[in-house]
Amino acid sequence: MSTPNPQLLVAAAQQTLGVGKRRGPPQATCLHLAGEVLAVARGLKPALLYDCNGADALKIQSYLEELQRLGFLTLGLHILEIGENSLIVSPEHVCRHLGEVLLGTIAFVDVSGSQSHPSVCSLDQLQDLKGLVTEIIVHLQGLQTTLSLAVSRSRLHSTGWNFCTVFGILLGYPVPYTFHLNQGGDNCLALTPLRVFTARISWLLGQPPVLLYSFSVPESLFPALRDILNNWEKDLRTRCRTQNDFADLSISSEIVTLLAVAL
Repeated sequence: MSTPNPQLLVAAAQQTLGVGKRRGPPQATCLHLAGEVLAVARGLKPALLYDCNGADALKIQSYLEELQRLGFLTLGLHILEIGENSLIVSPEHVCRHLGEVLLGTIAFVDVSGSQSHPSVCSLDQLQDLKGLVTEIIVHLQGLQTTLSLAVSRSRLHSTGWNFCTVFGILLGYPVPYTFHLNQGGDNCLALTPLRVFTARISWLLGQPPVLLYSFSVPESLFPALRDILNNWEKDLRTRCRTQNDFADLSISSEIVTLLAVAL
């Protein structure tokens, strides 16, 4: 793909994603958003949670359609509404990712507030969650049979879902957090050293790199999760080599300790 015109990408976002009398997001946010959308289209991340402002799914659909009109996107992406949130996904890529999740390629960290410290668990120990992942796959596969190259959107009924865990899965985190909803929103991560992983990749010349991933794991569990994290990094680097829009993938980590952690 030829180098996109940054001014056109900014205009596309500001003209379609405005809320009320306000225009769309500022220039830097518009360019980063376009980079993230392209990363979803290229399969570098399974989904993007839209959180730039309060634009609804219809506005996001208009934005993606404008990117298509500019020739920036060729495939029709899908907007998946879950609760009050909108995720931009490539149905093909996210279904492949979720299928791998069902095969046990990721682990989970239980951070329920009733525990004294976080613990590792597998999807087989979370049967309700396994059912949700299957439900999302069936929903998206049903759409794939009727979707064309057009941008589309749909809604999933999500009563009783743990959004933190479901979004962690959809966003491609190798180790999502989970906790028992019936114990409230408390968790046991306060004052727990966390290893925060960040993956960035270069895109537009002269612009900051695109943030692909940012997630954390408790430092005490890092040795037990090392293989899963290494496999995630290896897979991401492999996917990056199969495309030509982005370059110079950088994955870093740092240890932080916080008084409280909101999930």
